[in-house]
Amino acid sequence: MKQPDLDFYSRGTENVARELLGKKLVRMYDDGSGKLQRLSGIIYETEAYGSKNDPSSHAFNGRTNRNSVMFQDVGKAYVYFIYGMHHCMNVTAHAPDSDAGAVLIRSLIPIEGIDTMIYLSNMKNKLNLTNGPGRLTKALDINRSHNGLNLTDNRSILHIEDGIKPKKVLSTTRIGISRATEKYWRYLIAKE
Repeated sequence: MKQPDLDFYSRGTENVARELLGKKLVRMYDDGSGKLQRLSGIIYETEAYGSKNDPSSHAFNGRTNRNSVMFQDVGKAYVYFIYGMHHCMNVTAHAPDSDAGAVLIRSLIPIEGIDTMIYLSNMKNKLNLTNGPGRLTKALDINRSHNGLNLTDNRSILHIEDGIKPKKVLSTTRIGISRATEKYWRYLIAKE
């Protein structure tokens, strides 16, 4: 399956966030049977986070142990734990003249392995299964052990593939932040 390469992620974070919509996030899940199962979904909603230009970004105050992946190569998974209960999954992306950046994957449309996702999430059905950054990481069993994985390598247990081309994209302010609230860096596929 074709997938975005490093050049795709080596651009302005907000451009990458917009163009990740419609791509497919794939998690190769080991259910204990000895065979990996594909869990995947179409990326439906994203948020861009910059560096020194974005006070709401983890990179704004410089490199730390937690955010160091944001300052490394583009196209990597940046996974962090928040509120003592959820993991959030990002992909590192930034223009060559910027030192850091990442795109938060906020929601997916489940495509493959839905029964397994329901089981992992302890939900009764697929309604809202991957709607929200904490729900999608739970459904795909994404955690800190995946931090730094190369999302451009289709042999990786976590990667991004080409998917669909959205007909229309909406842009709004980001959710749950208190600084840089004026930036329209949240993107989602418009309903038809």
